[in-house]
Amino acid sequence: MKISRPRNSVTCLCAVLLGVASFLSAQVPAAPATRQQHVGDAPAAALPLASDLSGKLTHRDVRRAIRKVADWQLARAQADFDQDWTYAALYAGFMAVPDAAGGKKYRDAMLAMGKKFDWQPGPRLAHADDQAIGQTYLDLYARSHDPSMLTPIRARMDAVMQLPDDPNKPLWWWCDALFMAPPVLVKLAHITGDHKYLDFMDHEWWITSNLLYDPAAHLYYRDATFLGKRQANGDGLFWSRGNGWVMAGLARVLAEMPQDYPTRQKYITQFRQMAEEIASIQGSDGLWRPGLLDPSAYPLPETSGSAFNVYALAYGVNSGILDRARYLPVIEKGWAGLVSHIYEDGRLGCIQPIGAAPGDYSATASYVFGTGAFLMAGSEVDRLAR
Repeated sequence: MKISRPRNSVTCLCAVLLGVASFLSAQVPAAPATRQQHVGDAPAAALPLASDLSGKLTHRDVRRAIRKVADWQLARAQADFDQDWTYAALYAGFMAVPDAAGGKKYRDAMLAMGKKFDWQPGPRLAHADDQAIGQTYLDLYARSHDPSMLTPIRARMDAVMQLPDDPNKPLWWWCDALFMAPPVLVKLAHITGDHKYLDFMDHEWWITSNLLYDPAAHLYYRDATFLGKRQANGDGLFWSRGNGWVMAGLARVLAEMPQDYPTRQKYITQFRQMAEEIASIQGSDGLWRPGLLDPSAYPLPETSGSAFNVYALAYGVNSGILDRARYLPVIEKGWAGLVSHIYEDGRLGCIQPIGAAPGDYSATASYVFGTGAFLMAGSEVDRLAR
């Protein structure tokens, strides 16, 4: 394993920015229309909003909402399951569903999915998006200890760790990657007992953080091409789902990281900083807009980023990292806001399509990664419920 990249310094950051900005500009194309349709859609007409759900934090109400959304999404998406990040986020959501909300049904679907793909990650060796599916493979392995579930993703990450370092092209150059790959590495370390995976994750996390985390705003830019970009109101351009990916990634890393790991406190500090900022900009409806610091510029809330926030904040309270009295009202308000966007058939609306920055969408827009975020949020909220 090679971990020789220079650490945080002005010289390092300038070198990275000079080399990476042009590299990134070619890496974030809009997804083709067919791909958008594959992972979700935005019908012009929709059923009425659900009348049989409540946003109250009771086990009965939380689990009813989880089941309704999960059943709709499973029936709609199962035939199109693939190894991409979009579905990997959904799979993580299915795996998180508690047994009391029918979790076995969704785990069985994940088991069938893993067998379908022979437990292989996506095709691109180094790209975090194609490694994210490993989170589900490893969670299933932890239950059955079937070596076939572990071997391919372990081999993939072993190969990634042998790639040469290039300080001009960070491995995780976009903030979304902090949800995709780090939890896989931390889970591998936990399962195998080999800290090389954890050490590699730690090395790469802080390279990305040093590049994209704004220590004053306590938020992440999506990638280096957004550094210094401003919203119409003059505040920084910080994408809701991008920061949601990071918040959820932090939660998943902390959940598996040993309590005595040398840099664990750095992750906790960043998590708390981001949580405080996210809580301070929560909308009156409990949700967050696509551009976090200029909410008035966006007519609709964005439920995928909001769900990742609720998931992370609820994890923080459940784990004792965040203060319950401070954050429980934020979580309650956020969960109620999410439930208010569930339609009669179980569709979760107001999900921004695949993208890299705040964009347009309709109230009916629903995509699998947003459903995954909702199910993850529900799993942690259920632990707080009465």
